[in-house]
Amino acid sequence: MTKLINRFVRLQDVTLAGSLLRVSSMFVEDLQKQQPFTEGRYGSVRKVYVVVNQDLAIPEGFQRWMIGNSPVDEVKEIDAADHLVMLSRPDELARCLADIAESYA
Repeated sequence: MTKLINRFVRLQDVTLAGSLLRVSSMFVEDLQKQQPFTEGRYGSVRKVYVVVNQDLAIPEGFQRWMIGNSPVDEVKEIDAADHLVMLSRPDELARCLADIAESYA
């Protein structure tokens, strides 16, 4: 009986996981037709990058590489924050975003 219940639970988990999967952007074809980023379209937007130094998904070195290859107006840092900074350091993120909004509004 226990084996049957475990198998049923696993089947439910697989079914649920499958229902939550999303295929990539529904607009892939539209994005492929767009012009590449231009100074007039992308470059006119002020950009701030928030570095989080405990991110295991995007290591700090790669974050710094992205900053160097896509210049930003300002770099802010939140120490001891991981990839989900809104969960690991919500107060610091809120302060950081408030500072950004005040500086660039």
